[in-house]
Amino acid sequence: MSQSVAAISTKGNANSDSSTIGNNLMNMLEPNSFLLVLCNVPDKATAETLAEALVTSKLAACVNILPPATSIYRWQGKIEQAEEIPLLIKTTAARYADLEAAIDAIHPYEVPEVIAVPFAAALPAYLGWLSAETGGLSA
Repeated sequence: MSQSVAAISTKGNANSDSSTIGNNLMNMLEPNSFLLVLCNVPDKATAETLAEALVTSKLAACVNILPPATSIYRWQGKIEQAEEIPLLIKTTAARYADLEAAIDAIHPYEVPEVIAVPFAAALPAYLGWLSAETGGLSA
């Protein structure tokens, strides 16, 4: 791993306003609720570094690194196109604020995509595993 888990706390949060919004939204969820967090990164090395840091620090129980996808988006007034690696990150609402901060610390983009979607339903045994692997109580 090219960036240690300890380095997560060393980068200043350039997106503190958005983190406050994210924290406020997470406060509306029960701490033991579960989230699927979507995040795109520029390459496989970044994907692996981020996934390893999140799982090692128990901020995520699992990170799926998907095949590359083409993203088309507007950035600074221009239409851009890039190949990115999508990540599916499974965590709890209780771990979300720290997970968001870790992504912001490691991610190379000025404004990383971090979208949290609450689970509508899931296998109870899977939720128990997810909770245990993120430092929570069994569901």
